[in-house]
Formats: sequence, C-alpha cells, structure tokens
Amino acid sequence: MPPKFNMRPDKNPMPSQAPDVRNKNFKEVALGYTEEMAVDEAKRCLNCKNKPCVNGCPVNIHIPEFISKVAEGDFEGAYEIISLSSSLPAVCGRVCPQETQCEGKCTRGIKGEPVAIGRLERFVADWHNAHVSATPKMPETNGHKVAIIGSGPAGLTCAGDLAKMGYDVTIYEALHLAGGVLVYGIPEFRLPKAIVQKEIDNLKALGVKIETNMVIGRVLTVEELKEAYGYEAIFIGSGAGLPMFMNIPGENLKGVYSANEFLTRSNLMKAYLPDSATPIQKSRNVAVVGGGNVAMDAARTAKRLGAENVYIVYRRGMEELPARREEVEHAEEEGIIFRTLCNPVEILPAAVSDPRDPKYGTVAGMKCVRMELGEPDASGRRRPIEIPDSAFDMEVDCVIMSLGTSPNPLLKKTTPGLETKRRGEIVADEDGLTSIEGVYAGGDAVTGAATVILAMGAGKKAAAAMDKYIRSKNI
Repeated sequence: MPPKFNMRPDKNPMPSQAPDVRNKNFKEVALGYTEEMAVDEAKRCLNCKNKPCVNGCPVNIHIPEFISKVAEGDFEGAYEIISLSSSLPAVCGRVCPQETQCEGKCTRGIKGEPVAIGRLERFVADWHNAHVSATPKMPETNGHKVAIIGSGPAGLTCAGDLAKMGYDVTIYEALHLAGGVLVYGIPEFRLPKAIVQKEIDNLKALGVKIETNMVIGRVLTVEELKEAYGYEAIFIGSGAGLPMFMNIPGENLKGVYSANEFLTRSNLMKAYLPDSATPIQKSRNVAVVGGGNVAMDAARTAKRLGAENVYIVYRRGMEELPARREEVEHAEEEGIIFRTLCNPVEILPAAVSDPRDPKYGTVAGMKCVRMELGEPDASGRRRPIEIPDSAFDMEVDCVIMSLGTSPNPLLKKTTPGLETKRRGEIVADEDGLTSIEGVYAGGDAVTGAATVILAMGAGKKAAAAMDKYIRSKNI
C-alpha cells in the first residue's frame, strides 16, 4: 500500500519553456503540472488541523480540503471546493504571491519547501476548463440591483459573489475590454488573456452584465447611478492606474513611457503584432526604472519585443527588490541585466538640432548616479544614499518608468462627499464602506497598487457588506 503522505522536502518543479526560447515569444512561460505531478505534489500536504495556509489566504480558500481531493484524483471536486471562495482560480494560481501568503504559512515550509499550493490551484482550474464545458447556473433573482465600477479583480470578485446571492449586477468598465489590470497590466506570457476571458464568461453566465467604454465620472456620475439608475449599492473597484514619474530632466522625450502605457500597448492593444494599430517604438537598449513585479513585466516584455539589452535600474540592491523572487529569477534567466544601486538623474536627448530629423527629441541615454545603503527608512528598508562624484551615462534609446501608481482623481472630483487620502486613495472601513451611504470601495482604489488576491479579498468583503446593507434596508 503506498504511503499516505509524500515526505519529500522539495516541490515538484514547474515545467517551463526554455529561457532562450520563451524570451522571443509571448506564449505562457510555465506549462503546468501533469495529473501525475499534481497528485504527487498534493500528497505532500499534511492536512494540518489548524490550517495555517488558510489564514494566509486573503479569500480563505479551503486549501487542505481541495488538495486532499487532488491527492485522490478528484480534480473536479477540488475545483468545486476552490470555487466556494474564489471567483478567479485560474488567475490566482498564476499571479498570486503565494510565497508570502498561503505557502508562507505552510507547515512543510519549516524544514523544506512548502506545498506548491499555487501550482495546484492553477492545475485544478486548468483541468476544469479543459474537461468541463457546462457553465454556472444562473441563480434565482432576489429583485435588487447593484453596480460595480471597474472590472479588475476586486470588481469581478464582488460582482461574482453578489450574483450568486441573486442580485442584478452591472459592471461599468472604462476600457473597451473587461478584466482591468488582468488584461492591460499582466503580460500574456504570465497570464494568457483567454483564461481571463473564460473567468469573465463564467460571471456572465451567472447573469452579470458588463458595460464597456463607460468612464464613471464622465459618462455617468456615482450620484446618477444611485438616483437615476436606481442601484441600491455601488462598489468602486476602479484600481490605481495613474502612473508616477521622477520629475527629472528629459522625461518628456520620445521613447519615455510609464510602465502602464508600455504594458497596455502590448497587452491590451497587442502592439507586439505586426499589424497592430497601436505600435511600440522598436528599441535596441531599454532601461526599466524600478524593481517591482510591474518592472519585471515591462523588462521581459521589452526583451520579447526585440530589444538587445534590457536593464533593470534600481536604487537599492538585489536583496531589496520588491518583486516576487520567481519573477526576478525568470528575468535573469531570460537575459535581463540588473543595474542595482543606481538611480537616474537625467534622461539625455539625441544630439540633433533639426526638427525634421527622426532622432530629434528622442532618448539617447540616461545619466545615473551610484548609490549605497544607509540606515533603514520609514518603510523598514535601508535608505539609498547617493555616492558623491559617481555619475555615469547609460546608452539607452527607451526608458520605462515603473515607480508605482495611484488612483485616478476623476471619481474624487466628480463625487461630492467621497473622502480620499492625499494621493487619491478612497477612504473605506474594513468592510469597504466609504464616506457615502451605500457606496463601497476596495482593491487598489483604496490601498494603492497592491496584489490581485488582496483586491479579490476586498471585493469579497464588500459583497458581504453590501448584501447586509441592502437586506437591512428592506426588512
């Protein structure tokens, strides 16, 4: 009789495209577990009684229970358990930072590697999508209607939970395609867009309606949604899409992008295709300023678009990079060059004075200074300090600023009484309630740029609070 548990200390490795192959295409890097690999990995789970992994998950997926089903070979049963808590399992299995959440709490991680919870979640969702064609059954309506502003992970999760409760749900999305950051921000090679569309189609099967090209604050206001359209509660999940810059000389040159624009052109507008109506400048040497996951995405995208040299320019060291370790390792494998302890001070223009010359007003280089780390600052990380007389020039023809984002100020300007913080984040309590009765908010619109799963957790909490609010008004 085979042993009940697999006590091997390391995870089953994830099959992937070879680095020198994948850095030239936009196909998904990770290829996924086979059924045999998934069952073998699932048997590493000890099914702990106190379930620390569940406490590490922002949406509290029943992790040991779904993994037990995988170990038994009941993959559809595992999917049903995940679906009790998560509306986007195929997405979460790919982009969640499991190492700091569920896997970070895993008991097996004390003396070895944790169970590969994210890889198993991805496997289960992919197995379901490949083998089950039935769509979710539309719940019986409860006669109440709600609106969701934004179709990113927070909005989709809130919409899905409310639809399952019987609410008439309409999502208003500013762009021409639903999905928010899942479609415009995360590259195809990390999250195929067909997977996002599948999750959205499942929500539509539950009765969720999606109105695209609807910029709330311009086409309609929050007040109009309440008063003229009769929505009994509203959830704002509009994200944080306003990019930040360094305000250094040369940032207005041609060839300088925000990471948001660069990735939106590639991901949403398919700029990597030869016939794209929204092209991206073909660059030879690209500098990406920043060290987060978005910076890794931008750098790896630039490499796939044909750049010979792509540099990550970051003012702290490799150990301080905020990006997921897996993303950093993938970038290194694909040939991305890390210039850490460096900080840009000027973007240099081409030495051309004739406006008719194609190089006029374009990027020709970037002046940087070298840094060293001092005492920890307010964030707890060691403060970068400029080294005197250390300036040097980098030869680049494209600069991508990946310095973070903040919420668009449009809703604040057009919604009287909506309380926000200094950088535009909406003020909301732990259930998502804002300063306006019946209006809730969550995700990056409240926290600033964060993770997909944290946004989903906020959408889930808000959905429960909105249901409680509407029922209390109608008792």
